[in-house]
Amino acid sequence: MEYNIPKLLQKNRKNIIELWVKNQLSEAGLREDLMSNEDLRQQSEELVDSFVDNLTQENISDAQSPDFDTVVEILSGISITRARQGFSPRETGVFIQGLKQALIELMEQEINNDPATLLKGTLQIIRLLDSFSIITFETFIKGREEVILRQTDEMAEISTPVIRVWDGILALPIIGTLDSARTQVVMENLLEEIVATGSSIAILDISGVPAVDSLVAQHLIKTVSATRLMGAECIISGIRPEIAQTIVHLGIDLSTIVTKATLANALKFSFQSLKLEVRRTQDSKTQ
Repeated sequence: MEYNIPKLLQKNRKNIIELWVKNQLSEAGLREDLMSNEDLRQQSEELVDSFVDNLTQENISDAQSPDFDTVVEILSGISITRARQGFSPRETGVFIQGLKQALIELMEQEINNDPATLLKGTLQIIRLLDSFSIITFETFIKGREEVILRQTDEMAEISTPVIRVWDGILALPIIGTLDSARTQVVMENLLEEIVATGSSIAILDISGVPAVDSLVAQHLIKTVSATRLMGAECIISGIRPEIAQTIVHLGIDLSTIVTKATLANALKFSFQSLKLEVRRTQDSKTQ
């Protein structure tokens, strides 16, 4: 008896879905915290329906066939969604490998009297699903990279807060490495806040910067220059002894920039520049 593998799978799509879902639910690493069983079944049914509906004798050995564009689109959507949800590459790979196992189990049940046809069909399905696995993995990596880039941007925004410490005085504490991309964020945030508040003094505190090299110093100088173009004076605070030695050793000229050892010293200098005076009040009971 000659079997038509695509028609056989189309006829048994419900059995394939049940086998696949059953295998997934029995998986030890099932992530019920990230996806409900209902969503898992819905994803499985959508992929199986698209796969068997587009599978033919002509394309069963060609994963690049345009007939599988919808299948690839569904797989890509699932991979990106899982990357954003926090699934691991292995967990996403197990998803598509589970479909391969379900298809093979179904074929073993239905073609148990024709070993040659079973072997041929099994090899075709293995090659086809392995190609889909590669597509799934590549898309997952792209999705994970998008998540990482977005988180990096969010962390950059959070780690460069501009604080209004007094009327006319802003402070921007910098923590971590200062690279070109982050310098751009620092400048944009600082300049926007200078315009919004009309401040005339900005303090860049680098106490949290682990090391200062020539590149970091150039980034600081650019930020100071941009601040001055906006009509505000820029003070760099947090110059630790080891950083001061490094700057001198590198021959970096910061003589035109006001520098202070601590944020408190920078704030005191700012008060003096604005002709402000802060006094400790006496308790009336002690008078």
